[in-house]
Amino acid sequence: MNTNKINTNCKYFLGHIPCKIHKEQGNKCYDCDKYQPIDYKILIIKLAAVGDVIRTTPLLHKLKQEHPNSMIYWITYTPEILPDIVDKKFNFTLENTLVLENTHFNKAINLDKDAHASALMNKINADEKYGFYLKDGNPAPCNELAEHKFLTGLFDDINKNNTKSYVEEIFEICNYKFSGEEYILNTIDNNIDWHLNKSKKIIGLNTGCGNRWVSRLWNFDYWVELIKLLQKENYTPLLLGGPQEDERNQKLSQITRAEYKGYFSLSKFTSLMNECDVIVTAVTMALHLAIGLKKQVILMNNIFNPKEFELYGRGKIIEPKNKCKCYFSPKCKNEEYFCLDSLTPDMILNAIKDILK
Repeated sequence: MNTNKINTNCKYFLGHIPCKIHKEQGNKCYDCDKYQPIDYKILIIKLAAVGDVIRTTPLLHKLKQEHPNSMIYWITYTPEILPDIVDKKFNFTLENTLVLENTHFNKAINLDKDAHASALMNKINADEKYGFYLKDGNPAPCNELAEHKFLTGLFDDINKNNTKSYVEEIFEICNYKFSGEEYILNTIDNNIDWHLNKSKKIIGLNTGCGNRWVSRLWNFDYWVELIKLLQKENYTPLLLGGPQEDERNQKLSQITRAEYKGYFSLSKFTSLMNECDVIVTAVTMALHLAIGLKKQVILMNNIFNPKEFELYGRGKIIEPKNKCKCYFSPKCKNEEYFCLDSLTPDMILNAIKDILK
């Protein structure tokens, strides 16, 4: 067989092993009715936290709409969270960066303003580049489209005055207009029986915020009070979290008898969240999973610009009565009061009741 007849530009072509179609049907390139030619290659560099990766997925709608026969590559620390619309998923390793550095792309997008992601952008061979690259050892905007996002990351006053959501900003960086495109999540496993009483509204309570951002950690006693208020209103509180929240959630469950199923892999955790009617959370990965699941969300926010978050009209952002003085700070710097103490359980309860009307 002449190697010139091999369709190396086919969506299914792998180069080192038989493709899926050949394994399933025995087809060879010269007579294959499943041939899907790729006419455009796109690279997305978004390495950061799971939540940030999830809230970047709306871009995929626009990219596929503009380039329906494209192949989309994405490199990240968490390729397992990427939806199936992404053709090639790469973990951020030396081996994978070597592959990307030696692949020609029509469009490359880097949305991480950090040195290593920006350095990788410098190495990428692409006709068009959007987002950020490395200049004199520091991240810099590739062009004027990324200047707004660059400045909001440098100066608190500019960030506070920003009126655009994160999704709007990344669409602008890529020279698109955001039109309500939703997050894209992998298919959820709905075959798990979580043994929850669905005759009552299930209120998911994501009780943590990670060990770094303790400035947004709500008071333990407030969680106890909120759970009791929810039970009194005939709702079913369901405690959510990962290993960092396990001890807290076990204690809350012991004190209040609230439902707590434990902590799970990302796919199972997403399945459990999908059981909820409303999800109460701080700014965490769970927030973006909830948005991706199209759930009603009560977002407790104190240290970020609320305009940053796109809830798609599903839910409310609740902030403390007392002004937060710890803008974008992992730890509270205010010696007078802790602002989240003025965000009370009855405020959360009233917000839940409002959106369930």
